[in-house]
Amino acid sequence: MNSYDDITAELSALGSEEKRRVLQRFFKTGEGQYGHGDRFMGIPVPVTRGVAKKHKGITTAEAGALLASEWHEVRLCGLLIMGEKMKKAAPGEARLIYDTYLANTARINNWDLVDLSAPQVVGTYLLDRPHDDLYRLAGSPLLWDNRIAIVSTFTFIKKGLLDDTFALALRLMSHSHELIHKAAGWMLREAGKRDFDRLHAFVGMHHAEMPRTMLRYAIEKYPEDERRRVLDMGRK
Repeated sequence: MNSYDDITAELSALGSEEKRRVLQRFFKTGEGQYGHGDRFMGIPVPVTRGVAKKHKGITTAEAGALLASEWHEVRLCGLLIMGEKMKKAAPGEARLIYDTYLANTARINNWDLVDLSAPQVVGTYLLDRPHDDLYRLAGSPLLWDNRIAIVSTFTFIKKGLLDDTFALALRLMSHSHELIHKAAGWMLREAGKRDFDRLHAFVGMHHAEMPRTMLRYAIEKYPEDERRRVLDMGRK
């Protein structure tokens, strides 16, 4: 067997029917929902992460091939392997990982797949490079590209680099999907942990136009009385 078959078989043996049913509901796989058609083996993320670390020595091409799988956990494993490989990748290999990731964003098609990989792959690669791709992703018609754009800034936030988070949150403020509202609010909240005054000023300027969910996530760490006051002021 090849790496794809080996990893798929290994993961398949670790799933459970009970967990599969839970995940199918949790990740909204029903008709008309954002995860429609996705299939789960029923494996907890820490278990999938363990398999990814075991196989992190496979090539980037082999990791990318896992993204073609119909199984959610196999795709996640490929993404986690890319994140592991990016940690110590030489510049040429890092570019290959990055390009492979961006060529397959249509297969990174649920919020957990984005959140567990975008900072490690996209954020890490772009940390010391121009960030233009984030703004291209933010303007994409693909929901998952939009979430990749904002969640990738988590890597920058951890380094105290906040400009892109605020700029992208502003750009995505008019987005129609709650998954983007949640992601942008989450990143704003994390940015606020590094610079509360900047978050406070941003919310003070934009609270009236922020979607309710984005606002609620962004001000989660506010003092309770101020949090309630700002929520009362928000109009969405």
